[in-house]
Amino acid sequence: MKRVITVSVINQSGVLNRVTGLLMKRQFNIESITVGHSEQQNISKMTFVVNVEDEVKLEQLIKQLSKQIDVLKVNDITEKSIVLRELALVKVVSPANLRLEMNAIVEPFRPQIIDTAKNVVTYQVVGHPDKIDAFIELIRPYGIKELTRTGVTATVRESQPSDTPQLSILK
Repeated sequence: MKRVITVSVINQSGVLNRVTGLLMKRQFNIESITVGHSEQQNISKMTFVVNVEDEVKLEQLIKQLSKQIDVLKVNDITEKSIVLRELALVKVVSPANLRLEMNAIVEPFRPQIIDTAKNVVTYQVVGHPDKIDAFIELIRPYGIKELTRTGVTATVRESQPSDTPQLSILK
């Protein structure tokens, strides 16, 4: 099962290598990883998407990550209400006579055209990974010349659904 794990770390040399090395030693496949500065100076946040087979392995992963010297906080945010985003840059073969058609087809995805040449257009698409997958499949018949994706980043929503059942007069 895919899990979204966030890790707050002290921003210093070697931390990313130690954390990913731990995952590699434990044979967790990292499907996506992003790292960037956080709201606190000298603290970075890592967001991993990993496949974890069961709860025992998940618990082991979280404990092992938490033991790392530079790790401040580890959270499995998969089950929470979260905002999840990814960015993709997609270079598409785009002869001038097909550009209007292509732009009309991709318009619901709200991509930005960030570069254009005689026969190539580069789109920037931001959103949930499923949205990006759908965009790629839609544009693939035109000929994708190059594709690059950032990986997932995520944050927990401020308002979470309550776990307590609500009383209802309708039964």
